[in-house]
Amino acid sequence: MLAHWFLAAIHLLAFATGFAAVLARGAALRRVAVSPTETRNVLLSDNVWGISAATLLVTGGIRAFGGYEKGMDYYLHQPLFHLKMTLFVIILLLEIAPMVALVKWRIALSRGRSIDVRRATLFARISHIEALLIIGMVVAATGMARGVVFG
Repeated sequence: MLAHWFLAAIHLLAFATGFAAVLARGAALRRVAVSPTETRNVLLSDNVWGISAATLLVTGGIRAFGGYEKGMDYYLHQPLFHLKMTLFVIILLLEIAPMVALVKWRIALSRGRSIDVRRATLFARISHIEALLIIGMVVAATGMARGVVFG
C-alpha cells in the first residue's frame, strides 16, 4: 500500500514540477529573445522540465502496467487514459524542436560561441501550449482516479 501511495505522490509531484518548469522555461525564453543573458534560466528550467517529464513517464508506466493501481486492463479500456496518453504524445512531439534547439544552445555555450535566439519566442509559445496540455492530463488523470467512464 505504501508503494502505491509513494508512486502516486511522485507522479503528482512530477505533474506540478513539470507544469511550473515548462511555464518558467516559457517565460525565460520570452526574456532571452530580448536579452540573451537569460539563457541560464532557460536551460535550468528546461532541465527540470526534462526530469519531470521522464519521472511522469516512468512512474506512470509503473503505475499503469507494473501491477499497481487498477491494473493494465482498466487503463487500456479507459478513454480518459487514452486522452491522457494522447496529450502526452502531443507534448513529446511539440517538444522536439525546442529540445533540439536547446541542445544546440548548450553545445554552443560550452564551446564559447553565441546562441541563435531567433526562435526563442516560438519556443516560449510552445512551452505555454505544453503547460495547457499538462493541465488537460491532470484533468484526465483525476477523472480516471474517480472512475469516470464514458459510453
